[in-house]
Amino acid sequence: MPDAKSRQPRFHGRVPGARACSAPGCVAAGEFRAPVRGGTRPTADSPGDYQWLCLDHVRAFNASYNFFEGMSAEEITAQQTPYAGWERETRAFAAASGATPRWADFIDPLDAIQARYGAGRQAPRNDGKPLSDADRRALKVLGLEADADRRALRQRYSELVRRYHPDRNGGDRSQERALQAVIEAYGQLKKAPAFA
Repeated sequence: MPDAKSRQPRFHGRVPGARACSAPGCVAAGEFRAPVRGGTRPTADSPGDYQWLCLDHVRAFNASYNFFEGMSAEEITAQQTPYAGWERETRAFAAASGATPRWADFIDPLDAIQARYGAGRQAPRNDGKPLSDADRRALKVLGLEADADRRALRQRYSELVRRYHPDRNGGDRSQERALQAVIEAYGQLKKAPAFA
């Protein structure tokens, strides 16, 4: 185990390597990346211009660095607004397209996440009444659409009970599991707000 003297202090952003410090006349190792003053800023396609500095020179650089240097008052205001990037209109995708859009199609990563994982959301009922996940599973068991009414629910329930009940099938008990699922689904939907 190394002793306390041989251990190097850890600093955020240190990238050990065999690079020399970019500061004129410095022979120390350049282990910290810093942007070049007057160089290109980072973009989505490029990391921008940067240089490698030793610890002492990166501390001096950070103490004098001004992100807003060279910007006009309007550009500074645009950078400081909490809504930066949100003023753009969200791109719409056709609901029928089965393909998920590429991540690169979005400016805001949250829009990309919504497009990818929000696609599985179920459509609401036409009457606006809420359906829980359990209600939707019960509708699937009964083979009903989300917009079914109480009358359609009762008709489908009685039809499926007649189909699966052993008394109607000459005592055949092979359909009991399906019958139990139908009864549970009907019980779930009967108390659901959408069918009240």
